[in-house]
Amino acid sequence: MGRDLKGTPVGYRMPAEWEPHAQCWMGWPERPDNWRDYAFYGQQTFAEVANAISEFEPVTVCVGSDQYLNAYERLRSNANIRVVEMSMNDAWFRDIGPTFVVRDGNSSSKYQGNLVAGIDWTFNCWGGPEEGCYSDWSLDEQVAKKILELERIPRFQHHMVLEGGSIHVDGEGTCITTEECLLNPNRNPDMTKEQIENELMTYLGVAKVIWLPRGLYGDDDTNGHVDNMCCFVQPGMVLLAWTDDKSDPQYERSAEAFSVISNTTDAKGRKITVVKLHIPRPLYITEDGSNRDTQFGGESKS
Repeated sequence: MGRDLKGTPVGYRMPAEWEPHAQCWMGWPERPDNWRDYAFYGQQTFAEVANAISEFEPVTVCVGSDQYLNAYERLRSNANIRVVEMSMNDAWFRDIGPTFVVRDGNSSSKYQGNLVAGIDWTFNCWGGPEEGCYSDWSLDEQVAKKILELERIPRFQHHMVLEGGSIHVDGEGTCITTEECLLNPNRNPDMTKEQIENELMTYLGVAKVIWLPRGLYGDDDTNGHVDNMCCFVQPGMVLLAWTDDKSDPQYERSAEAFSVISNTTDAKGRKITVVKLHIPRPLYITEDGSNRDTQFGGESKS
């Protein structure tokens, strides 16, 4: 059984995404108000993603009880994927799952023997009762704890509202985030920017936080998560969502982010190389497509 650790994770750090993984965790989409055609196409895509990742590392797919057999039958032939029944309100595990942090076995710490731990942030459905994406997120609130319990990984519980997609690190002391999300009044209205930054530094083991003003244009659901806007691909280098079209409302956001990154250094004092990743043109859903929640796989659902 996992256990809660007291205090702050001194000696731990959040690793970069490219560092070795023990496995990948995924949720399974099913709610019809968020996934077209009762998530038929979403499930198909999630299964393809799980199979692709499984070529490089084990994958655990967590599925609600109503969808367990469906997911199991789709994925059972892959020995590198396990399907686990777990209640959830939706499938966004990057946001609702734990932030794993690691500790060098040679470092001095009161948490000797615990080389991996998890941070269980508070989740409020990207905005709370007034601005959240759905009204009941009580099951999502338990996902991080359940994952850590299944893996017998100790947990640091945190009162601060934060989703995993709102932060990105280089594994060498630098975190990047957006003011639009973390300073939004619907997250932590009683905390100042300095207080939030101090918590990030303490719990992620970083020495510097780079604040981009805004995230991707139109990202109203998450209020500008940085993972849609900018990410480290190696120490000293980021990908930045970009457009050359000055009439595109994204241009101003990308330009201001480029300016911030170009005029700062990372925690090691390095200038950061910015690779511009051109975004696609806007995609629009038709009225017919938005009214297809009574269909499943092209057939009427009775």
